[in-house]
Amino acid sequence: MNRILFVCHGNICRSPMAEYVMKDLVKKAGLAAQFHIESAATSAEEIGNPVYPPARRKLAEHGISCAGHAARQLTREDYDRWDLLIGMDGANLRNMRRICGGDPAGKLRLLLDCAGRPGEVADPWYTGDFETTWRDVLAGCRGLLRELTVK
Repeated sequence: MNRILFVCHGNICRSPMAEYVMKDLVKKAGLAAQFHIESAATSAEEIGNPVYPPARRKLAEHGISCAGHAARQLTREDYDRWDLLIGMDGANLRNMRRICGGDPAGKLRLLLDCAGRPGEVADPWYTGDFETTWRDVLAGCRGLLRELTVK
């Protein structure tokens, strides 16, 4: 079982987009039983909130539902529960290290590192550009799936 936790600042835009895109990709690949995928926030600002409406609409454009999502905050215990904890940008990664007490097992990564083009997933909260965020998330999730399924 591959246990993946996607993480961003508020858990209402980028990390839930990655969560639901990855769930869709593994389902379409017939691999859903081999994965457990969720998402979380590094902040407490949005706890309990659903996916931000423009992010929800972008997922829906691609036939992906995020119904039932409620933002939650990353905890130190999550480090032991998950195989990979994947942040969207450098600030997320720094906060993830702080919350988790470091990264002794090398589980913390950035999503776009999986896409073969290191960088940060565009933050639509500030740009309003959910299409660029969609492309970043899709590229990262596709790369991660390839990485985890290559024998």
